[in-house]
Amino acid sequence: MHDKPRITILYCTQCNWLLRAGWMAQELLQTFGSDLNEVALIPGTGGNFEIRLDDALIWERKRDGGFPGPKELKQRVRDVLDPERNLGHTDRVHTETDLPS
Repeated sequence: MHDKPRITILYCTQCNWLLRAGWMAQELLQTFGSDLNEVALIPGTGGNFEIRLDDALIWERKRDGGFPGPKELKQRVRDVLDPERNLGHTDRVHTETDLPS
């Protein structure tokens, strides 16, 4: 039995979203790899794109208005997995002084 969580990414094969799903899996594994049991890609149909951490729905394309960017996805996973975790530059709020002149 595994005590680490499982992330699933359900993607629509009709919409050719495999590359997007793979990219999201790569981003999550790079950031949370040692904290996860697995990241699984699940082919589906009907325009579905859902990301779950165990039973918690982290992202749903129709509900959330499109696809997540890596930053928002990592923040949502972190908020369920380990709310106190600092994601470094992903958590940094950009200000006017951060922008190049």
